[in-house]
Amino acid sequence: MQKVIDVNEPLSSEQLAMLERAKNLPILYDEDCPEFSEEELKQFRRVSDERRSDRQKQTVTLRLSPQALRKARSLGKGYTSVLSRILESALENPDVVNHHL
Repeated sequence: MQKVIDVNEPLSSEQLAMLERAKNLPILYDEDCPEFSEEELKQFRRVSDERRSDRQKQTVTLRLSPQALRKARSLGKGYTSVLSRILESALENPDVVNHHL
């Protein structure tokens, strides 16, 4: 029996009871969901950790004109993240880069 749960609505008492019952059900392994051995489990690695290093921001010192800094700060809280995205976007556009070389 399949139930649809609207994630935007709070769970009903029936849904909470259903989840409680499901928590106590045994795990059934089959060809689509086999049980892994300890050796197989050791082969798994956390992909998010590898991707995190690609996304991790680096701290740098950057000299800006007073006008540029004033405009950036006027964007409000999080302006450094906005500057980072603007810089990334500009650097991906060869015309913008060549214009400022």
